Amino acid sequence: MQEQQPDRAELTRKHFLGWQCRIRQISIRDHAGRPSPGMRPDVSASGHDLGAITVLINKAEPEEITAQFRYMVKKTLDPAERYDAVIKLLAAAYYQKPHEFSDLLTGLFGPGSGPATHLIGQGRCELRFTQFSQTYALPCSVSLLEQSDPSYQATFWHNSLFNPEIPAGVMVLGFQPDWDDAHADPKVPGT
Repeated sequence: MQEQQPDRAELTRKHFLGWQCRIRQISIRDHAGRPSPGMRPDVSASGHDLGAITVLINKAEPEEITAQFRYMVKKTLDPAERYDAVIKLLAAAYYQKPHEFSDLLTGLFGPGSGPATHLIGQGRCELRFTQFSQTYALPCSVSLLEQSDPSYQATFWHNSLFNPEIPAGVMVLGFQPDWDDAHADPKVPGT
């Protein structure tokens, strides 16, 4: 009996998450965690270019790492100490297993953010990622995550490690790619 091959959408999803893990490892290890172009997709919604936003990939089961992030934030008020601790944690093995990550991308926006409000109102957008001669165009549904959502918590505490001045009332948006309509250039092998 012949083994069933993954479909194009699943291959694209896996390839994208592997690529995201690689570029994030490089960012952490070689550039002190500064977001690279592949972590800051250009966003468009209903024909309007909204510029680039920084998005995160989160573990599919983020509760344990979120607890670590929260502990690191509360352990010290020294931003430099927090920063060093998170770089060590993320550089070690965090991005080593792409299959442990959810394909729900998240982004943190300030209170009353115009782009976030526009994206929520539209409910859909396209994220265009480009780095190292690879491009992904991902049509996504957009949702405002509740504070109780594990992906909200992971995003909030991750960002708090890098930015100790996060104001009250921030919004975390979830971007769920539609892998059936996603495009990669060059194409993902096997698609």
